[in-house]
Amino acid sequence: MAILVTGGAGYIGSHTSIELIQSGYDVIILDNFYNSKPEALNRIKKISGGDFKFYECDIRDKAGLDKVFAENDIEAVIHFAGLKAVGESCRKPLEYYENNIGGTVTLCEAMRDAGCKKIVFSSSATVYGSNNPSPLREDMPAGGTTNPYGTTKLYIETVLSDLYASDNEWSVVILRYFNPIGAHKSGLIGEDPNGIPNNLMPYITQVAIGKLDHLNVFGDDYPTHDGTGVRDYIHVVDLAQGHLCAVKKACAGSGLNIYNLGTGNGYSVLDVVKAFEKASGQQVKYVIGPRRDGDIATCYSDPSKAKAELGWEAMYGIEEMCADSWNWQKNNPQGL
Repeated sequence: MAILVTGGAGYIGSHTSIELIQSGYDVIILDNFYNSKPEALNRIKKISGGDFKFYECDIRDKAGLDKVFAENDIEAVIHFAGLKAVGESCRKPLEYYENNIGGTVTLCEAMRDAGCKKIVFSSSATVYGSNNPSPLREDMPAGGTTNPYGTTKLYIETVLSDLYASDNEWSVVILRYFNPIGAHKSGLIGEDPNGIPNNLMPYITQVAIGKLDHLNVFGDDYPTHDGTGVRDYIHVVDLAQGHLCAVKKACAGSGLNIYNLGTGNGYSVLDVVKAFEKASGQQVKYVIGPRRDGDIATCYSDPSKAKAELGWEAMYGIEEMCADSWNWQKNNPQGL
């Protein structure tokens, strides 16, 4: 039986697909290349030494999804596919609601119709909103999201919770990510967004390589140690390995489980810039600008539940995250 990975050519999906293949899973990748590139598939094969099936399909395409399930014996789905930029979601809320929520509902309909009731969902720490103090725990109330992207994740969690409540045969594992950065040690895959990056690390690496002139730092007047936003950065390979633990949990039996995937440590934007400069030997020019819509001051995790129940914990520190990010960018100055 196979694992279907939606958005499997993307940043986190590609790293997770490698870990799945190297752990002996049969993998099927589904992607529409909205924010990824076909070359990622070749890189996955090269790194993993394995093969997989691929379908170019949108998660909103019910007929296309039905075909995938009809042609394969799929045990579980790891669902990454979705739009993911906080700032863009504030400008284009309808696109985010239609794609992320609508697409997930369509995916779940296809799963239900095929009798596949095991799903690991790529959620986000943004569901905690701005009302909970860090470190954030899974038993804290979700809600009060500050941007449409976060609200789509919150609504999808609600959809999946309602789905399980309606049919206890479902096995739902919700993973609330903090801030993935870094790249595979090979330097063959990493974060390679189309257009101007929305996330901090690819912006930093593109400034360091000379592709962009400077980093825009959104606000230096937050109540943090240096005025810039504090986040819990996690190495993407740690995150990928968390999905292996989660899919084992999903396949072991029915239930609804929610886990934070983070390190439990908070670093500011300028902390990350300094760590990257140290790891790479490159200077990163930055300009302080106004705060960005939808951002909060501080967000870091309590990851103890994932350690206790999944046997997972992050292994890499900020230095390795920065070094691996630079290794990826310098070896792929124009991306994939």
